[in-house]
Amino acid sequence: MQGQVLFAPINGSQVPFHISMIKNAVQPDPDRTATYLRLNFFTPGQTASKDIAPATSKLIEQHGHNSMFIKEMLYRSRESQRLTAAHRMIQELRKRFRQHAAKAAEEADLIPQEKLVKMRDQRIPRMADLTMRPFISGKKTTGTLEAHTNGLRFTSKKHEIVDIMYGNIKHSLFQPCENEVMVLIHFYLKNPVLVGRKKSQNVQFLTEVVDASVALDSARRSMYDPDELDEEQRERQLRKKLNEMYLIEFHFLVDSCFRRRFKEFCKKMERVAKHHRFHLEYHESTKISSQNISQIRFDIPYRDLGFHGVPNREMVLIQPTVRCLVNLTETPFFLVELDRVEHIHFERCTFRSKNFDMIIILQNFDVLPLSINAVPMNELDAIQEWLTDCSITYTAGQASMSWKSVMNLVKGDPRFYEETDEHGESKPAGWQFLQADDNHDGNEEEDDGDEDYSAGDDDDEDEDEEDEDEEEDDEEDVNGDDDEVGV
Repeated sequence: MQGQVLFAPINGSQVPFHISMIKNAVQPDPDRTATYLRLNFFTPGQTASKDIAPATSKLIEQHGHNSMFIKEMLYRSRESQRLTAAHRMIQELRKRFRQHAAKAAEEADLIPQEKLVKMRDQRIPRMADLTMRPFISGKKTTGTLEAHTNGLRFTSKKHEIVDIMYGNIKHSLFQPCENEVMVLIHFYLKNPVLVGRKKSQNVQFLTEVVDASVALDSARRSMYDPDELDEEQRERQLRKKLNEMYLIEFHFLVDSCFRRRFKEFCKKMERVAKHHRFHLEYHESTKISSQNISQIRFDIPYRDLGFHGVPNREMVLIQPTVRCLVNLTETPFFLVELDRVEHIHFERCTFRSKNFDMIIILQNFDVLPLSINAVPMNELDAIQEWLTDCSITYTAGQASMSWKSVMNLVKGDPRFYEETDEHGESKPAGWQFLQADDNHDGNEEEDDGDEDYSAGDDDDEDEDEEDEDEEEDDEEDVNGDDDEVGV
């Protein structure tokens, strides 16, 4: 199994087959006298399978015209235990090969990082009992985060290690637990790192603060004891009342404790990195200075400028920072760098709609625009004011666009930002065509309504009024005749 080779007996000789050539191994139902094992191989002319390795597919295409391939082999044995054990070992070897291939594919484009230099001449800043996302293994990963000379090291309770170099950090964010259930530090990296078996460009360390304000009584009672049902119900009502009374106060105290703890750790990181020629800065302002050394600034999301939307699967609160637009509480994380945003377009903006879609067009036209769906309509004005302050252009329209086709047209137009086309005729410059199309549609609807109106309608109305006046005169004459007869 170490060489990833299967030795199959053919006419008394052991013939080696690489495990990547085996399509599947099947063990049919045994009969009364023997047990069977069927091996199916990849051969030319078959439909390409997702399980086939790229190297195997390339070899089949290269030698498929001038070589002979074995498609299937069937083995029969009177001892069922031997073929059952061989089938189990083949399946295990195929599983290991697929895992090794997947790991190699993940690590193919990873950029090697420098080795972590541990701090030995002073006290190491550290935070314990932190949860890391994404998880290294299992359902939850908890451990200790340490700040060293040239980077951070996270060590889980299972002794799993993840290193993050200061030079690889592009954006660092600190989010306090204001109306949230967690306080966290988030790092957006320049190059992905391997976390467990998957590469990730977002690494987050957090502490949940709700558990400290929930359990008021650790006593456990049996719900099936009839003598204690009434007492348990009274305790449940009292616990609910105490939670309502003290939950806000406990949450405030725990919030202040954890926020102060995380801020102190950020300040310690700043001192350590500055000592070793890495510039870290914890700030809440919008002032950004330019330096030649590596810069790491802890941004805090502006909650008062946040708005709700659906960037992935569920409704979340999206908050802007100095340089990003983020949602860090739910996974998968949502983070957009503002300096890479080309334009913002709002879809389904009508007076009748309760929400709209926010389309984020990036400067790289090869990447499809990002969408934030179901944004409440009452938050549109605040978003537009924020975009104006950030000097980001935006347009609004009523229709939903096919953005794959739109981006193909934009990439194929060399005069996209010009006010005239190749024939010299005027056209909307840049992304104004998104706004122009809606205005054009609205004008056409108004013109259609004017065309339905004609002078003939006025003539018909005048004739109807004259007929009504004549009927009224006839009724007055009839009433007058009746009066004369009565007299």
